[in-house]
Amino acid sequence: MVLGVLPSLLVSIWLWAHCLALYIITLTACTLLYFEYKCITNLRLLHITSSQPNPSHFAILVRGIPWSPDQSYCETVKKFFSFYHPSTYLSHQIVYKSGSVQKLKDDAEYMCKMLSSGCGSMEQTCKPSFAQCYFCGGSTNSFKIISNETDSIHGRTGYSDVHLNARKKECAAAFVFFKSRYAALTVAQSLQTSNPMLWVTDLAPEPQDVYWSNLCIPYKQLWIRKITTFAASVTFVLVFLIPVTFAQGLTQLDKLEKMFPFLTGMLQKKFVIQLVTGYLPSVILVLFLYAVPPVVMLFSTMEGCVSRSERKTSACSKFLYFTIWNVFFVNVFAGSVISQLAVFSSLTELPAQLAKAVPAQATYFTTYVLSSGWASLAFEIMQLFPLFCNLFQRFILGYNEDTINGFLTFPYHTEVPRILLFGFLGFTCSILAPLILPFLLFYFVLAYLVYRNQILNVYIKKYDSGGQLWPIAHNTTVLSLLVAQVIALGVFGIKQSPVASGFTFPLLICTVLFHQYCRQRFLPIFKNNATQVLIDMDRRDERCGRMEQIYEQLTSAYCQFSSSNQSECFSSQGEREDVRTPQDMEKANEMTEDISWPPVIHSFDKPVKGGK
Repeated sequence: MVLGVLPSLLVSIWLWAHCLALYIITLTACTLLYFEYKCITNLRLLHITSSQPNPSHFAILVRGIPWSPDQSYCETVKKFFSFYHPSTYLSHQIVYKSGSVQKLKDDAEYMCKMLSSGCGSMEQTCKPSFAQCYFCGGSTNSFKIISNETDSIHGRTGYSDVHLNARKKECAAAFVFFKSRYAALTVAQSLQTSNPMLWVTDLAPEPQDVYWSNLCIPYKQLWIRKITTFAASVTFVLVFLIPVTFAQGLTQLDKLEKMFPFLTGMLQKKFVIQLVTGYLPSVILVLFLYAVPPVVMLFSTMEGCVSRSERKTSACSKFLYFTIWNVFFVNVFAGSVISQLAVFSSLTELPAQLAKAVPAQATYFTTYVLSSGWASLAFEIMQLFPLFCNLFQRFILGYNEDTINGFLTFPYHTEVPRILLFGFLGFTCSILAPLILPFLLFYFVLAYLVYRNQILNVYIKKYDSGGQLWPIAHNTTVLSLLVAQVIALGVFGIKQSPVASGFTFPLLICTVLFHQYCRQRFLPIFKNNATQVLIDMDRRDERCGRMEQIYEQLTSAYCQFSSSNQSECFSSQGEREDVRTPQDMEKANEMTEDISWPPVIHSFDKPVKGGK
């Protein structure tokens, strides 16, 4: 009888040891998450207050500007903000159409105008002459030569034509500048009209962070684009189940022998078994995953993100949850696509299914850490892709300058999801398969050294998002804790230990409450700037007398084009004077010849002339 009670007692002790380990892991992780969230929040506030005056604090992005047949977008923005925000409104800058498609369209339109003008002048200046054709005896009309005189479209173009061409290139979007940070924040967070689809205001991104191509997307299309992108993402996930299922099917030798009987003899060898079931599936999955980052980046671009950091953050979220789904859940519930989806039909059976499946895939996850984690660090150090691009430019295209090395930025949308995925695997396997932890620990130590060197010595920083990626890391870590607790709940249910299961439920509830507290305590600081901080910065700059200098910097902060020709807007305190001097006409001709129109800076403190 004593021998019969002893095994059950040992099982009970092991279950309580697992429950205690789960409590220790959860409490330690939540404590570190809280202090890390607090530290990064303080660093974000320090970045805002201690940095040089940021033009984005004085600017807002306005979209959904209503179209008027009587006036341009420039004049519409000027009248609206001068009337409703007269005391704080400073200036604005209209966004112009840009991109390869727009460039081709402008070139075609320009050539049509030039050819039509040339034909008209040719008919007026050139008279037909007849020459004897000595071969057939008839007379033919000679070729008409277009005159080289300047009486073409450029010579006949006036200032109004230049203004009309510039108006055609305007988008229903603009950057509006205000006299204080607090005024810009107030306008950005308020509803401007009774129609929420018009005069939509948001905080402007940093000048180097602006993604100009998406600013011209009509605001009314954004919700359609987001729905379409979501549907495309779901479809892509379902399609990607095919290669993942194929890779995972290699781990099941019995099914391989039934499908391919001629491989039965080869699959009996120990080396082949280890290669096919252990290493080959993870390598195949890693190769397929290399095609995912460009696709998710394309989806994020289609959503209409107005900043590069927002686009990378969106791509990072998509790639992260894509890899968690395919690397963890799809591989855990191995089989056909229908069987994988059928697992989630009953949520009550999900903990038990995870508790049975995760230990069986521990070897696969360990191999994945080796093939994807350690190997990726080696590729990161060697920089193979930039190396091949540099060799291709030097020996194939004949470029001798290093044109690619100066534009390397850290690939947050690929590296951050990989690190968070390994953290997810570590938390979920820590209770049932702790042998994966030494491999993960070595990876994180090595990754710290590699990425620190790459960020300091290899990559350059084009913009600063202010820690916007940390909420994603926090949410993923909390999700990892919840999944680990659900797996432990399934283990306790399989072992028929209701007491241990009862101790796990409060842990789940406390983890969710902790997550909600962090969202209420820290997340708003990452979404909006604090009014108190901005007002203190405004008063500090007023005392130091730096406001006028900041206003001057705003006029050149958001430069959409690199062209030196810039046409400027006119003061809201004075109307435009249409004085067509010979110098103005000559400048108009030069501006008409320029295909890519530069941005328009609208300064309303001083009247400015029409050309620079």
